[in-house]
Amino acid sequence: MKRILFAIASVAACFAVSTPALADLQLATAKNCMACHAVDKKLVGPSYKDVAAKYAGQKDAADKLAAKVIKGGSGVWGPIPMPANAQVSPDEAKKLATWILAQK
Repeated sequence: MKRILFAIASVAACFAVSTPALADLQLATAKNCMACHAVDKKLVGPSYKDVAAKYAGQKDAADKLAAKVIKGGSGVWGPIPMPANAQVSPDEAKKLATWILAQK
């Protein structure tokens, strides 16, 4: 019985750890971020792993990225500009930025 409870607890813990990452990927998909970005490869825009590496160690990185998600930008990753995303709320932008920075 203890083994079964341990197994159930282990599975539940793994699910709880992976759910926030999945939820943020779902938010990125719902907000059309994944049309131009991928987690691990360049599409139209940089991969999220490349973005995380570029901004690693910067204390204000999440705020910078959240602003860029909403307002758009150009010149940081090449000639193709990132359009503004008015459909993304400030809270959603911060959640997305935090998730992007966690990609390794």
